[in-house]
Amino acid sequence: MSAPTLYHSPATTVTGAATRPDAFGNAVVLRCRACAAEQQLGPYYACMECFGPLEVAYDFPAITREQIASGPPNIWRYRDLLPVRPDIAGIPNTEPGYTRLLKADNLARELGLKSLWVKDDSGNPTHSFKDRVVAVALAAARELGLTVLACPSTGNLANATAAAAARAGIRSVVLIPEDLERAKIVNTAVYGGTLIAVKGTYDDVNKLASEIAGEEAGWAFVNVNVRPYYSEGSKTLGYEIAEQLGWRLPEQIVIPVASGSQLTKVDKGFTELGSLGLVEPTAYRVFGAQAAGCAPVAAAFRDGHDVVRPVKPDTIAKSLAIGNPADGPYVLDTCRRTGGTVEQVSDDEIRAAILLLARTEGIFTETAGGTTIATLKKLVETGQLDPDADTVAINTGDGLKTLDAVGDRVGPTVTIGASYAEFTAAGLA
Repeated sequence: MSAPTLYHSPATTVTGAATRPDAFGNAVVLRCRACAAEQQLGPYYACMECFGPLEVAYDFPAITREQIASGPPNIWRYRDLLPVRPDIAGIPNTEPGYTRLLKADNLARELGLKSLWVKDDSGNPTHSFKDRVVAVALAAARELGLTVLACPSTGNLANATAAAAARAGIRSVVLIPEDLERAKIVNTAVYGGTLIAVKGTYDDVNKLASEIAGEEAGWAFVNVNVRPYYSEGSKTLGYEIAEQLGWRLPEQIVIPVASGSQLTKVDKGFTELGSLGLVEPTAYRVFGAQAAGCAPVAAAFRDGHDVVRPVKPDTIAKSLAIGNPADGPYVLDTCRRTGGTVEQVSDDEIRAAILLLARTEGIFTETAGGTTIATLKKLVETGQLDPDADTVAINTGDGLKTLDAVGDRVGPTVTIGASYAEFTAAGLA
């Protein structure tokens, strides 16, 4: 196959899409991750040559740390590195990002680590990292002339999509498995969009969403037909971690794996910062975290396979319960290339890790974050992670979304009458 043409302007796009030269900022083309074939920017997610997944490629300008630091305290400070128009910060959106990077000294001491940080994305508008990806997907949907924001979801994405659509003043349609946690259902329905509970697993929901996306014109399924743009939002986690560390890369990072997109895009973000001269391109190791009840990527890594075999999920970590992860093979590539691994932990280990993080650092994480911390602990105990290296663990969401996970393990220390005598009798003084 001859080398494909690199489009330096997305001026020619699909019918109904924006035609301004800067519609997608410095993005120039969609490139296949499997065969490297390229096609114009548009609502496409599969390669026309080999049906492989597409991702956004750029022609980045020179950019300085000072330019980034002068931007808003959200993901739009990195707008020059995202597929968005230059004035995106002035367009109504949920403005997620620039969440805290917490120096987790108490947890580090407990686990035997020299230096540990927790990137706490529970501080986003709907309390998970999904606000990042949806914000970028919404920006792309606007440029493409799409008027309905939709998604299949295991919960956090449902919350973020419904909220972003409400903020933008457009319709949302969200599909979820019917057995989703009650808190996540409420946190989606409250925004007033259309919420559809589907009988089946997330993979069943995703299949239905793909069918709908192929039939309904004007619909932006954030993780289907605008997925290449959506997934770029996860890069901002990598950008922020590096900036908050003083413009350097961590030596090790532990990231939960559902579809696998977040892990691969954090890696892409680190690589881009190095190529742009914004950080020293030092070596780092990437570790993936999965729940044992849905660990197809961990199993493939353990067995030395390049193909991820689908499984039927059965875990309390429902936000990670994707049995056929789209980016699974690329997670394997990333972890192997960087010298990391993909591990799995049990539901009991997840519950214990939620309580551990809360007790040591005052962060109440959901089950996905519990999976990350449990995996971090396991990696230290099994000698797979260097205890002397600078380490980051990502907390993707708020524990208030998954209260049932630890609800039967915590409660009042004691119950007493409203008298000082009973207080002292209980030995509480």
